[in-house]
Amino acid sequence: MKARLVAYAREAGFAAVGVCRPDAVPELPDRLRAFVDQGMHGQMGWMAERMAWRSDPSALWPEAKSVIMLAEPYTPEHDPMAVLDEPDRAAISVYAQNRDYHDVVKKRLKKVGRWLIAQVPDAQIKVFVDTAPVMEKPLAQAAGLGWQGKHTNLLSRDLGNWFFLGAIFTTVDLDPDTPETSHCGSCTACLDICPTNAFPAPYRLDPRRCISYLTIEHKGPIDPDLRALMGNRIYGCDDCLAVCPWNKFAHQGRDARLAARDDLIAPPLAELAALDDAGFRAKFSGSPIKRIGRDRFVRNVAYAIGNSGDPALIAAVSPLVDDPDAAVADAARWAILMLKED
Repeated sequence: MKARLVAYAREAGFAAVGVCRPDAVPELPDRLRAFVDQGMHGQMGWMAERMAWRSDPSALWPEAKSVIMLAEPYTPEHDPMAVLDEPDRAAISVYAQNRDYHDVVKKRLKKVGRWLIAQVPDAQIKVFVDTAPVMEKPLAQAAGLGWQGKHTNLLSRDLGNWFFLGAIFTTVDLDPDTPETSHCGSCTACLDICPTNAFPAPYRLDPRRCISYLTIEHKGPIDPDLRALMGNRIYGCDDCLAVCPWNKFAHQGRDARLAARDDLIAPPLAELAALDDAGFRAKFSGSPIKRIGRDRFVRNVAYAIGNSGDPALIAAVSPLVDDPDAAVADAARWAILMLKED
């Protein structure tokens, strides 16, 4: 059954499949509790609110006997670091340069789940892609898909680190795989490149300093000291992923819906700054970027303009000084001040 499941999941588009028990990571509750107690979760209150489920997958659905972890590659065909040398353009994280992966991966998970139910008619399943209180990365390591690297993202000797994770919880009892162990060795490339020094130690991330957290999860104004370190990154940050040496083994993504849109690889900051709510919704319909809303997005664009060193962009950000959103207006004033000083 398991061999046929793996074969079908690969036919469905997943590059790797592994199985673990729901209670395969017994240290998870203590790890998550320490993380939250230290305030590392920042404004992500949902981590604390749903900690009982997040820290103990067996509590999420007590009837589940197996967790099937699956990986879907989204390896970029372009150099995601090249845009950092174009300060008048925006750097958007690779995973957000096309359709929302939650929708794409979940449909594929449901397809695999339906196949499993067809083989075992009394089976039950639940599928999860990032939005539920499931710690995908520790479970994926327990299922042998890879290990959490020093940048805390999942890393594989076969896939690099450009891949999404999905989980199928099931009542079917499947043989678990051997957990993976770290193969980072002495490499510190991901730690050394972080623009905001968000890693207090290897294998530890302080999200409050992470550009992905700041641009996506953080509400309101961002600390001025951190703004200056964000460069032109307006949604997420790929630096620690892009420099990983294991990416030489990365698989190309198979789903065109996850391939980068040309207009999102390096869009001009001036165009993005002009987006009103309707324009933002139209441009990012079906994109994960839509979730943060126009105001937070344009706030990030204003910070990028302030970091551009290009006084010509003052004209693009000046209208935002009177923006109804206080954080956007504050970011615009800061950007103008930075450009005038340049």
